[in-house]
Amino acid sequence: MSHLDDEKIALIAMGEPAGSDADMEHLVECENCAAEVAAMSRVALVARSSVVEGDLESPPADVWSRIHGELGLTSAVAADPASDVHPPESESASAPAASAPVSAAGPATATEADAAEAAAPRHRARVRPRRRSSATMWILAASMALVVAIGAGVWIARTLTPSSAVIASAELAAFPDHPDAEGQARIDDDGDGRRTLTVTLAGDELVAGDYREVWLIREDGQALISLGVLDDSSGTFRVPDSVDLDEYRLVDISFEPVDGDPAHSGDSIVRGELDFA
Repeated sequence: MSHLDDEKIALIAMGEPAGSDADMEHLVECENCAAEVAAMSRVALVARSSVVEGDLESPPADVWSRIHGELGLTSAVAADPASDVHPPESESASAPAASAPVSAAGPATATEADAAEAAAPRHRARVRPRRRSSATMWILAASMALVVAIGAGVWIARTLTPSSAVIASAELAAFPDHPDAEGQARIDDDGDGRRTLTVTLAGDELVAGDYREVWLIREDGQALISLGVLDDSSGTFRVPDSVDLDEYRLVDISFEPVDGDPAHSGDSIVRGELDFA
């Protein structure tokens, strides 16, 4: 099955009387061509919605060359469609009549004159739609180039944006004084070396006047670092760049009394070791 060419699909999508009865029957039977017409019709609708009817200002000549290169079009459409000026058909049609010799029978009758006058507007009426079609083709191509440019920008932004990844996790086990407590922890790296610790805690109620604090503890238990206060059932905390997580592998959540002492209270709720596997 032969398909409709790109130019005919574009003209049909814009509502131009370009398709024959056979073309219309082909569109009914061919899903590919029908899908292309539907897609270009949506683009044409967007383009026309921002254009006011009337004489359109011609764009600079280099605009079409940039669009042509961006879309990778063939050399067959290298010429700027907005500069495609067609000579008025009324002039070419009236030229032979002006140069024709007067009939020997004398001047034209009233019926012949009326017929000639009625024919002239029809010739002129065909000129304006052709100019508008060229301008609309340029607008359609510009809209498609804009869609391509936006898509490329989104792809570049997604490609260049670092993606966050979980590099370690831990199950936090309850201490005997808090048998119903349970928690989880994970370390995220944003791709630029910025690390964060996210913890969740459930099954243990906060005692009035106390607060909960999140810690990183060295494996030997001889050093610890406070990351901040856990105000809710979960929280995310920045891990200082200087902290070596190969050493500070224990995640601890503790109850802390409001006593002005920044040291660990010794009342741990849950604790677990980070797994970097």
